[in-house]
Amino acid sequence: MDQTDDITRSHPFRVVNFRYYWVSRLAMTLAQYAMLLIIGWQTYNIARDGGMTIAEASGQLALIGLLQFLPLFVLTPFSGLAADRLDRRALGRLTVLLQLLCASALAWATWNEAISIPILYAVAIVLGIARGFAGPALSALAPNLVPKAILPTAIALSSISWQVGMIGGPALGGYLYSVGPALPYIVAACLFAIAMVALTLIGKVAQPAVRKDQRPIGAVVDGLHYVVHNKMVLGAITLDLFAVFLAGATALFPVYARDILQVGETGLSQLAMAPAIGAALTALWFSFRPIKTNVGPKMLGAVAIFGVATIVFGISTYMPLSLAMLFIVGAADMFSVYIRQSLIQLHTPDDKRGRVSSVSLLTISASNEGGDFFSGTLAFLIGPVAAVVAGGIGALVTVVLWARVFPVLRTTKTFDPPDNLLEDNEKTEETNPQEA
Repeated sequence: MDQTDDITRSHPFRVVNFRYYWVSRLAMTLAQYAMLLIIGWQTYNIARDGGMTIAEASGQLALIGLLQFLPLFVLTPFSGLAADRLDRRALGRLTVLLQLLCASALAWATWNEAISIPILYAVAIVLGIARGFAGPALSALAPNLVPKAILPTAIALSSISWQVGMIGGPALGGYLYSVGPALPYIVAACLFAIAMVALTLIGKVAQPAVRKDQRPIGAVVDGLHYVVHNKMVLGAITLDLFAVFLAGATALFPVYARDILQVGETGLSQLAMAPAIGAALTALWFSFRPIKTNVGPKMLGAVAIFGVATIVFGISTYMPLSLAMLFIVGAADMFSVYIRQSLIQLHTPDDKRGRVSSVSLLTISASNEGGDFFSGTLAFLIGPVAAVVAGGIGALVTVVLWARVFPVLRTTKTFDPPDNLLEDNEKTEETNPQEA
């Protein structure tokens, strides 16, 4: 192996394509989270100013989560197939364009004081469709950009771009909204444009071979079959699904900002930023010091800490304590995400990564957007504080159950995949261009 190969394999940022990918994901995530924060804030405030109670307005936030989740639920298995059959770069660009149009529509409606809950609901549906196709395409694209030896580091760096976007996005959203209500959406549209340019600059990458004897529905079923029968992948995916579904508190941030902590839109930004800062710092640590041992037990422990911190946040009425608990929530979640994503990517053949990523995205969406619907509905029924505390307890119960139902999670020590999977991936890796 020559010196150039050594440099290329030393760090993902040495790979030109990965650098463009990282910039595109950062810009897109900044835009997404700026938009999502303001969509929730506008929805809750329109509901409260219209005479709804806290519980009734929380129900409106639940519907926002549901309307984003339903398109993801319906389309994600097929979007995973698209990621395995079509050019992943082109598919990513198309989804970014759709989100750019959403940002532009919201900017126009807000600027003209025509924003309403039905408009926000309609945009939530379109965003669900766009994100349903973007997730599998971009997740499956990342492993094609770097050598297998540095894939865990690439995943950590990719997570950093995501987490930095989660930090900067709410900051942009909340603070720009205080300057001008339409400004967050205008900036989001510009960021989506940057993401499109960066994706366009990614050079051609290898696509997995398509089985000509397999029909599309059969391919979808094949991907689901692989997830169900790989206990490591199934356990890792569903652990996140149930823990975050039950303990997700992000949908209720507008409730806490306006009516519990009473900190306004700038406080709302801080609430949204706190878990992202914890997650970003954790991902940054992993980019330099990757986990190598006892990965399964550490993932279970991280989810347990996530549940405890959620409970404390739920009962807190002191802003510094609330921010500290959300910081821990984000750090613990990133700890779990890093291990889960590394296990899924390294334990999945390249020709199935799009479909397996789509299943992973579906569970993430079920836990996030579906969790938003669940927590909003629960807040409508029993109140926001009780809903958050009950969710944290549910996450702890999930850890105990999954440790028993999926003993492989307790016994997995390293990220190393089975030998037969290594042989399959090596064949694909030989065809992947690595530009330095």
